[in-house]
Amino acid sequence: MSISEFNADLNDHTPLYMQVARKLMDDLSAGRYKVDQALPSERTLSEQLDVSRVTARKAIDQLVEQGLVVRKRGSGNYVAPRIEQPLSNLSSFSEQLRQRGHQPGSRWLSRAVVMASPEEQLTLGLSTNNRVARLERLRLADDVVMAYEVSIIPASVLSRPEQVESSLYEYLARSGHQPVRALQHIRAMNASAELAGKLGVPEGQAVLFITRVGYLASGQPVELTHSYCHSDHYDFVAEMRRVS
Repeated sequence: MSISEFNADLNDHTPLYMQVARKLMDDLSAGRYKVDQALPSERTLSEQLDVSRVTARKAIDQLVEQGLVVRKRGSGNYVAPRIEQPLSNLSSFSEQLRQRGHQPGSRWLSRAVVMASPEEQLTLGLSTNNRVARLERLRLADDVVMAYEVSIIPASVLSRPEQVESSLYEYLARSGHQPVRALQHIRAMNASAELAGKLGVPEGQAVLFITRVGYLASGQPVELTHSYCHSDHYDFVAEMRRVS
């Protein structure tokens, strides 16, 4: 694909590589490049935009740092997937991705039945010594890590967590325990060294920490999920109305 026209603004005191990065971001916003499509190489960018390869590389670095582009070693630079999640809709991670044409995936870190912590007992309405299924995984979109997630389900609902293959909500739906509503809290936090390693971000980088409690139609809490999301890949959308 040929690159759209670019003319450096000599009256703009912004560094040239930032002007190139802004031009590429405009192309991404305009849909000129699709998710998983390779960007032009640094050499191609430098030749067609009449800038140095160092400038082209630094421009792409900016897009990588903002999570708009993913570097694949030995292959190139690719447009990253992005999730736009309405805050009023209860849907699973897999459902959100499929609706937007992405392929959801999970990289399981652990699936086990353990004793419920005091927090989990309180949140899920469990008695002392009750056990829970704890599912720990990385959530992927088109093989790109989007989030680190820990889900806790009462063992009475999920006694064999290893049977959950991809979508937890699909599994719960088959057993008649799918949440019909949820309360979700979102806040920013800085990634610890351990969390940064899981998400592939620098230590201390801001991530979104989302806690969701899902409820059955009876009002019984059935799910507690903590998600640590790569903030550059998420947009949360809320519709607001003025109350007269």
